[in-house]
Amino acid sequence: MAEEHQNVEKQFAIQKIYTKDLSFETPNSPKVFMEKWEPVVDFNLSTRVETLDKNLYEVVLTVTITVKIASSTAYLVEVNQAGIFTMAGFTDQELGPMVGSFCPNILFPYAREVVSDLVAKGGFPQLLLAPVNFDALYAQHMQNAQNQTPAKENLN
Repeated sequence: MAEEHQNVEKQFAIQKIYTKDLSFETPNSPKVFMEKWEPVVDFNLSTRVETLDKNLYEVVLTVTITVKIASSTAYLVEVNQAGIFTMAGFTDQELGPMVGSFCPNILFPYAREVVSDLVAKGGFPQLLLAPVNFDALYAQHMQNAQNQTPAKENLN
């Protein structure tokens, strides 16, 4: 019996993908539409994970984009794209990359579409976000976390 529990097969399933929250602001419209369109784009990503039940996780990818023309904000868009995922049979070491890289990689195309639609509906030129390497971002995050961990002193 005990051996059966140790050989649990890994399971991954998407239960639901949804837009949890979104915001689109054009604080300087309509004046911004009269300006020469030379945008400066600030793009930020973040993720958060919540355990909903045993083997059930909500992963939320937040995409925030601020576009400025000169010193004026043309628009600000923020999308919280979420998914509920079943993940069973993974070790803690395997679960980290799953929720920190694999799931955000699934969510990003949905967030990209929402951003593109909101920007176009706001009257601005289409904004197409480039693909993101979530594996590299997760590895960088883990490296930064490891570098911030204080070294243990040798008491000998």
